[in-house]
Amino acid sequence: MLIAVVGATTAGKSDLAVDLALALDGEVVNADSMQLYRGMDIGTAKLTMDERRGVPHHLLDVWDVTKTASVAEYQDLADAAVADIARRGKVPVLVGGSGLYIRAALGDLEFPGTDEAVRGRLEAELASRGPAPLHARLAERDPVAAAAIAPGNGRRVVRALEVIELSGRPFSATMPGYDGGRPAIQLGVQADRAELDHRIEARVDRMWAAGFEAEVRRLAGQGLREGKTASRALGYQQVLRYLDGALTLDQARAETVRATRRFARRQESWFRRDPRVRWLTAGADLRARAMSEIASRTVP
Repeated sequence: MLIAVVGATTAGKSDLAVDLALALDGEVVNADSMQLYRGMDIGTAKLTMDERRGVPHHLLDVWDVTKTASVAEYQDLADAAVADIARRGKVPVLVGGSGLYIRAALGDLEFPGTDEAVRGRLEAELASRGPAPLHARLAERDPVAAAAIAPGNGRRVVRALEVIELSGRPFSATMPGYDGGRPAIQLGVQADRAELDHRIEARVDRMWAAGFEAEVRRLAGQGLREGKTASRALGYQQVLRYLDGALTLDQARAETVRATRRFARRQESWFRRDPRVRWLTAGADLRARAMSEIASRTVP
């Protein structure tokens, strides 16, 4: 049995995953792309050791902040972690809000090849011109992929154009359906928009109170600005702009709230498209309802 707990940021996924792992004799596998980075703790709301309540957590603190994220590499790591947990007779509990990482861990994705020269040329164009012209080109070549990729997501736009150039096929042709991968019970945690917005603002307040600025300063000294993925993480990019003099600290905080709310909307849209996800509303009895849902799916 593989359990996946998905949904928007601040909905309550991490705590539920720990609850389920304790109830099912399981271990947690991280599927939050930014929690793979060492030292990115406060801004990613990484659970503390106390908050993990003795439950082993896998795939946290794997990458240095200078490393560019790779979903294909993550898939290999997740496959190994899930197999190891199952081999020891435990239940893997996958948790995160990074849609591609969830799908990679579920075995839904196959990755087309890459070419450093083509990728480098497209990334240079992205750096010099921004994502809008590349997204417009993608819309001409593959409207389906363009509709699924946010115009500002330069990394994914570059990847889509790279695959089109290398394969001669639309990038959307490589996008998986929802009928493959390994068997899993997917539970989505949801909250109404007003509640989610409140939770996001409260989390950002906690980040600032917990010393988030100092965390970003420390990581900046370790090469955060050079990290193509980590430097763009919510909150981190805003505080880096503050450190560079482009924003005040209050502006960085306010922009972090706004950007996180936009991101939460995209997360919800992504997971809502997957018909395999069973949705549960956040609340005091969330664990009991989740366990009931799991029992209903596993009884012969």
